[in-house]
Amino acid sequence: MASPSSSKSGGRLPAWARPKDMLDLTRLAVPVAISRASFMLMSLTDAVLLGRYAPGELPYVLNGWLPIGVLFGFGMGLMIGVQVLTAELNGAGKGDETGRIFRRGMVVALVYGMFATVACIVIARPLLDLIGFDPALAAATTDCTHILAYGAIAHMGGLACQSYLEALRKPNIATAINMAAVGVNLVFGLILVPEHGAIGVVWATTGSRWFLLVCFLVAVVFLTPALKKSPKAPAGEFKRQNMVGIGTGVANVAEWGSFNLTFAIATLVSLDSGTVYGLTVQMMGVAFMIYVGMGTATSVRVAERFGRGDAVGVREASRLGVVASTLLGLILATALILLRDPIAVTWLNGSEVASEGAHLVPQLSLMLAAVAFVTLFDGLQAVGSMALRAQGVVWIPTVIHVGSYVFVMLPLCWWLALHTSYGVWGVIIGISIASIVAGVGQVLALEIRTTRIARFGLPKDAQASVVVGH
Repeated sequence: MASPSSSKSGGRLPAWARPKDMLDLTRLAVPVAISRASFMLMSLTDAVLLGRYAPGELPYVLNGWLPIGVLFGFGMGLMIGVQVLTAELNGAGKGDETGRIFRRGMVVALVYGMFATVACIVIARPLLDLIGFDPALAAATTDCTHILAYGAIAHMGGLACQSYLEALRKPNIATAINMAAVGVNLVFGLILVPEHGAIGVVWATTGSRWFLLVCFLVAVVFLTPALKKSPKAPAGEFKRQNMVGIGTGVANVAEWGSFNLTFAIATLVSLDSGTVYGLTVQMMGVAFMIYVGMGTATSVRVAERFGRGDAVGVREASRLGVVASTLLGLILATALILLRDPIAVTWLNGSEVASEGAHLVPQLSLMLAAVAFVTLFDGLQAVGSMALRAQGVVWIPTVIHVGSYVFVMLPLCWWLALHTSYGVWGVIIGISIASIVAGVGQVLALEIRTTRIARFGLPKDAQASVVVGH
């Protein structure tokens, strides 16, 4: 293992601010951010189409994601193990040996995808009835959930492929495939949504996910060592891959499940509230996926240095990710404030859809401005948690996620929205407070961890993993 002081700063700049490192992060983060943002871009496309042709049906789709979004969140977490272990091996100069990591991850993805399909079909309607939805709303939402569930296997398989490509520093391939899928989804939507509304949206989404899987499999098979024979896995590798994934999955369930429940809370206020809030969170989701791209790039760089035993390098790669995320957050927040009116008009076709005296366009514009800088903290929690997991720290970021979103956000949103005069603005207040708590908590945990290992070296168990596994 390299000594804690193996990474040296150059000139007067701190080590994390070296131009070559900033350039490396940018080269990796930009395509990954675009690729990850495409997930939300599909949802955004769907929201725009529904806003134009059937704005009243948007809550069907948003609430339709409640059970499947939670299950997908856990599944995406499982694939983090593929990313972390692949990046570690690649950082240690053993990229050709990573095929076993991918194959193991693909098996997990397909099995879990089948489970998610069945689970969503079974639990969708009982869950919506338990929440207290009107029978007609519950029925329409359940139909959307069932159709989305048919894409679960494809979604999980695509995530395994994408995580593997990004860990091998081939993000451009994943980006090209994801952007092609956005185009496919748009074409499907333009054909289906004008006549079928929400049902057309979810069929377009499901078809696009199967398109993604086919393209990803072709890329992985022909452009990576995915099928190349690998040396026998070191003891404990399978357990490490699963534990990183499970811990991340639990955190995703806490965050995504809680956010999906906020859709339900906003819908219980009124259908108009559900529509305006849903569109706002769609925009936040696009920003979040850009941050996930930054977090993914940061985690790859951290895992590579962890795989080399470079303790100081782990700290500097982590700090650079946090600083870059902060700057990105300021840019995105400013852009959202400046563009809030055109966004609102575009999404709702300039019309004032008013079922309860609410004029949705100005409401949406105001709500977009209100959440602009909240996204900055959302980005910090994403980068911080992913950098921690890249070091094998699984449960600390998970505890922060659960505490912030389950025990802070949900109670606040429920009480403020349904038991005070704030209405849907109570939901905005709740998610704002939770995002700040999560962002500050994850960054503090990351800084404490990386400062300690930079000073004293990697923990003995981590050193053993590096030596034995790499």
